[in-house]
Amino acid sequence: MLGGKNILLGITGGIAAYKTTFLVRLLIKAGAQVKVVLTESASSFVSPLTLATLSKNEVVSSFIKESNDTLNWNNHVELGLWADLMLIAPATANTMSKMANGTCDNVLLATYLSAKCPVFYAPAMDLDMYKHPSTIASFEKLNSFENIMIPATSGELASGLHGEGRMAEPEDMVAFMKRYISKGLPLSGKRVLITAGPTYEAIDPVRFIGNHSTGLMGYELAKEAARLGASVILISGPSYLTVEHDHIDLVSVVSADQMFDAAHKHFDNVDIAICAAAVADYRPEVIADQKIKKSESKLTINLVKNKDILFSLGEIKKKQFLVGFALETENEIENAKGKLKKKNLDAIVLNSLNDSGAGFGTPTNKITFIDKNSKITAFDLKSKAAVAVDIFTEITGRINA
Repeated sequence: MLGGKNILLGITGGIAAYKTTFLVRLLIKAGAQVKVVLTESASSFVSPLTLATLSKNEVVSSFIKESNDTLNWNNHVELGLWADLMLIAPATANTMSKMANGTCDNVLLATYLSAKCPVFYAPAMDLDMYKHPSTIASFEKLNSFENIMIPATSGELASGLHGEGRMAEPEDMVAFMKRYISKGLPLSGKRVLITAGPTYEAIDPVRFIGNHSTGLMGYELAKEAARLGASVILISGPSYLTVEHDHIDLVSVVSADQMFDAAHKHFDNVDIAICAAAVADYRPEVIADQKIKKSESKLTINLVKNKDILFSLGEIKKKQFLVGFALETENEIENAKGKLKKKNLDAIVLNSLNDSGAGFGTPTNKITFIDKNSKITAFDLKSKAAVAVDIFTEITGRINA
């Protein structure tokens, strides 16, 4: 959810500021770009050098900056426009009162007033301050400006008292922001199943029948579905690719039978299923227990047909929007339409090996999207990440129609 986001972290002068070093690390780990703005008093609680090192960006704490004996200024307007999200943590009673009333006496407040993005704030103060009518009035006014409050929790406070006013923990703030971002996304609340990669069908303990699929198309589909707010089950055959996302559950398999079982295990609980894996059509009838010795000039292996995962899912489909892939070399459109109807699909993604840059082992793909009403949409050659965007644009346009 936070991958690629520009996050501006505003830190004010409260003891809870010490937690912001952990917060910056978590935001970076989540894939965000982070810049930090400090109030003057905040630097008494947390080191600007530490924050600059962790964020890999210069920390802004005043309007004026000195460089090589020359004076320049920190452009708060540019900072506010740079940010996709702004988080003020800790948000002290003093800073919140200024935010609520438009007081602008430091660079953090000037940046806040310039921000065009959603602004989160995480209050932190002693329990009597937290419950004071003036603080509650600040909360109400800030929320009326469509700022988003990350509520304080109860716990031990710096005063030694125990009660409400403790700033939310860094991991809870990150989770709160992720949940907020996911709301209203096209696939928010949806569950998506995606198969990806090749399958390996064992001949003996060291050899197998496989194909050249890397799984890149399926992995890009999984990342795009998660970006759109879905919870994703990615069932992947052997691949060098990795994926780290809170909304993606990776299920690793090897053989077609294992992929079949995993797909059927999860299919009932998903809203969308996309079978993008290059599943082996056949497997050896007998798997040798020991490595087959090289003795004869010829080796004959009897193959038996694997179960058709896509066809089997089409047979039991209820509410799911089921999408398959067709890799064709001749009569592409007609063959793809035939597969769509035979397997009871809602749509099929056609790629042709006749198109340069499409298919296995390339970072690009060229597809044609065909739905069950025979509506055909052809796309130009694109990166597989861009193709994933096109595919989900077509899918969401139909399920949300």
